[in-house]
Formats: sequence, structure tokens, C-alpha cells
Amino acid sequence: MVMATYRRLVWRHLPVMLAGVLAGYIVGCNKPAVRRTLSLQHIFASTGCTDTAAGEQTVAEQTVAEHAAAAASHPAENRAINAALVALVRNSDLFGLRKTIRQIEDRFNARHNYPYIFVNDVEFTDEFKHGVRDLTRAQVHFGTLDNDSWKVPEWIDPEQYALVKKTAQYPHGEKDSYRKMCRFQSGYLHHHPLLRNLDYYWRIEPDVEYYCDMGYDPFVFMKEHGIKYGWNIAMTEFMATVPTLWNTTVQFVSEHPEFIAHDSLWQWMVDEQGRYNGCHFWSNFEIVDLSFYRSKEYQMFFEHLDKAGGFFYERWGDAPVHSIAASLFLNASQVHYFSDIGYFHPSVLTCPSNARTRGSCVCDSSKSFVQNGLCTARFLQVKQAVISPNATAPAVSEPVYFAQPTIRTVHSYE
Repeated sequence: MVMATYRRLVWRHLPVMLAGVLAGYIVGCNKPAVRRTLSLQHIFASTGCTDTAAGEQTVAEQTVAEHAAAAASHPAENRAINAALVALVRNSDLFGLRKTIRQIEDRFNARHNYPYIFVNDVEFTDEFKHGVRDLTRAQVHFGTLDNDSWKVPEWIDPEQYALVKKTAQYPHGEKDSYRKMCRFQSGYLHHHPLLRNLDYYWRIEPDVEYYCDMGYDPFVFMKEHGIKYGWNIAMTEFMATVPTLWNTTVQFVSEHPEFIAHDSLWQWMVDEQGRYNGCHFWSNFEIVDLSFYRSKEYQMFFEHLDKAGGFFYERWGDAPVHSIAASLFLNASQVHYFSDIGYFHPSVLTCPSNARTRGSCVCDSSKSFVQNGLCTARFLQVKQAVISPNATAPAVSEPVYFAQPTIRTVHSYE
């Protein structure tokens, strides 16, 4: 049933995909990357990335085989990481969450026993707690949200907000709960008491699927390589939900240019004219060094966005907020594409194309179209231009097309 739904979604977007394929490498570019502390003019007026040509080795993400080999060289008892698998869920999500946990346990966590942390805006039922604990030997913690983190702030004008909800023409535009969820995931989840002592978290959701056995520990991999943010799917945002997010970001950066990382990925977020392109990492899958979200620059950025009111007057999502912050405040080497983790979130599938990695997966890579989407390809190009500016082999060797998100209905908060 899931794959039938997926096939229908692929057919729905097939004209867009074919148009992109016919257009060829629509994100290919031939302008030099800017590799220095960036002023507003540098960030938002510059465009392009380093030209590439065949003949030199490209900068590639590490393969799962290399990860596994590295893991094998470190005894498990020496790889303890203060990390957890975390989700914001409701009691009605029990069945979907059980499916997710079953797959995570089978693919990864049965060998590592990282704890699970679940938070809710109401108390969890005994049925929910038993239903989750029955699936894992790992510790499971349950918590609720405080009122301050799950409310419409007092600076939001009730009449203006009511009008926005009444007239919104985008997905979830009429919903309080969705906006509260996005605000909470953007600025409060990492401060919840149950997460306060964590160094890393892996965000999970109900009704998602993990297709590949993981022969290594992503938390260990991130720690050993100094990675702060890991992602798996990149798409463009519904631009009607974020009409002022970029300008609000520009305002913040103009006040705090010192926060921009020396080798940031800012060019990933703009088109050839320097305009915001809506590219963002889907935050339903993210593995994060929480020192990033707790950093001064991220916290001040969130507070600036929160005061601007866009979580409610518009419908800013936590995914573009996290993505903009990671692309501005982190160095390119600190942001990692977990291309070797097969993953499905309604209604998008990503499946490794590498033959060796694919052998440990149960997904069909021919049905996975996000790898060659504009946002993924642009990320790889910009990261290569920043880290290896002298590389001549293309970071992307397949035709690139525009991959647009569909309406997601998996989560009860939506």
C-alpha cells in the first residue's frame, strides 16, 4: 500500500521530473566560490559555485563500507556516546511509532541500545508506554511539554493570526498545532529536561521506514569527524509558507555578521541571482550534535525569528529554520549527507545508489528520485567548491531535476 501510494506520487510529479531531466544540469555553475567571512553583500549578492570538469577525483560522502570498517576497528565498549533517538508524538501515533521503532531496532539499535525519548503535549497513556517498551531492550523515557514552549506567544496579534489561518492557501495553514510543533522543534525541543544532558540526538517520526542495515554507528561517525548536522533528504519548501523568512534572516545576519562560519554553505540556499531558493533539509530525519542548537548563534537566531512572528503569521517550518542555521553558522565539513541510509517518509523515498551499500538495503534505488534533485545536487556542488576548490571532477554526474515536496500527512500534529 505504501509503495502504491509512492508510485502515484511519482506519477503526479513525473512532468516536473522529466522537464528537469530535459533541462540537463540546471544547477551547474561556473562562478568561483567565496571562501571567507562573509558580509551581507557577499552572502546575498554573490552567486554560483566552482566550475567542475572530468578528470579529477570528486569529494564524495564516505561509503557505508568505510564506515563499517572504521566501526570494526573500535571496540563497542569504547564507543559510548551520550545520544538518544527522539520524537515529538501523540498517543494516537502509537501504531505508526511502533512500526518505526521495529525497523530502527532491526536495522541499528538492537546492537547499540541507545535510549528513546518521547515527548507529548499531554501525558502519555499506559497503553502507549507499554506498546513502545515492548519493542526494545533500550531505556525509554516519556515527557510532556511546558506551557511556554507550546503556546501562541503574547506578541502575536490574535486578529491578524485568525485572518492568516482563515485565508491561508498552503498545507496546514489553518492549524494551530502544526505551527506550535514547528516552533517547538525549532527552539525548544533541545532544551527539554529529558534532552538536557544529551550530546547528540537522532530525530525519528511515526510511519517512516528504514531500508538498510547500518554496519556503523552514525553518532560515533559524527563525533570522530567533527560533524554537527546530518541529513538524508533535501527538497524545496512551499515558498508561500516562508515569504519573509529569508529577509528576516538577512536582518539578523546584518546585525551579527560575526556568526557566519568561514567556510559556510550559504551558497546552497540561493539561486544564480542570489535569491532564496527554498532548499532545506527535511528535519524528520536529522542527526545533530546538540551543542549546535544550544550555541549562542543558533539561540539568538531562533529568538530573532520567534519575535518576528513568522511561525504564526506565516507557517515557518523547523526544517528551513534548521537548514538556514546549519548553512550559515557551520562550516561545510560539519554538515553531512547520509546518502547510505535508505529512508522513506511519506511521500518521498531515498535509496542508496552505491552498489556495495545497496546490498544491505531492501529498497529499489530506481524509485528514489531525491538524490538527483536540485537541492541535493546543489548541496554536493557547493560543498565540493568550499572544501576542495581545485577539484575538477563534477560533484554531480547525473541529470538534475526540480523535486518539489508533496503534502505530508503522516504526523498527527499536522
